[in-house]
Amino acid sequence: MSMRGASAEAAAGLTDRLGQVATPSTALGQDFFGVAGVLRSEPALRRLATDVSTDSAAKSGLMRSIFEGKIDGVALDVVADAVSRRWTATRDLADTLEQLGVVTVVRSAGSTPAEGSRLSDELFGIGQTINDNPDLRNALGDPARSGDDKRALLRSLLEGKVLAESLVLAQQALSGAYRTVGLAIADYQKIAASVHEESVARVRVAQELSTADRDRLQRALTRQYGREVHLDVLVDPALLGGMRIEIGDDVIDGTVAARIDDARRKLAG
Repeated sequence: MSMRGASAEAAAGLTDRLGQVATPSTALGQDFFGVAGVLRSEPALRRLATDVSTDSAAKSGLMRSIFEGKIDGVALDVVADAVSRRWTATRDLADTLEQLGVVTVVRSAGSTPAEGSRLSDELFGIGQTINDNPDLRNALGDPARSGDDKRALLRSLLEGKVLAESLVLAQQALSGAYRTVGLAIADYQKIAASVHEESVARVRVAQELSTADRDRLQRALTRQYGREVHLDVLVDPALLGGMRIEIGDDVIDGTVAARIDDARRKLAG
């Protein structure tokens, strides 16, 4: 979720505050998810909470009266702070609270690179499983199925096989804040990488890379980007050979298929 202007500034400030005052836990993260869900389902409350003409103290007091005793005190303080800030768009408040929830859950999984890599790998794997399984994808996107039913379906597939934090995030991806569950999980993975000061490189290859080749590629990308790079490798035989690398907005396409397409375009021109 990209934000601009006042919303980007507010989101950065709240993220910094959360890192200073909170001991991360999945329960705290779910508190943020819960408040975000309420704001999305109650348009009048969302508009009031982001109305610049309403006194900040009054908005903070209202949120405390609604959520006190229902969420952790730390979460309540952050929510009260959030509504006192300026927002470019009304939806940005709920989106930011969801992001704070994701950051909190990610941090609760551990602070070491190895722990962060496991969570990122699991999110990637969950996203690929959903994208590659049309029946599962359709079931999770079916508006006729309840949220509880969809969460139970994911739990039956993932519980005991992935970190508890990965399951929490996979279930949160069903909230409807994103166009698809797959897009939500991909964004969560980017947040997880940023928490551990990494970049995510999506690498498409015609055949599986050896461990040595993966290590060399990871070291080269880390040097190029000046930060740790986490590799997500997809095998796609249609590429014929070479590899395609995507890091953020950067695309490095060195596949045989891309070269063939380029040659066709030049001949046609």
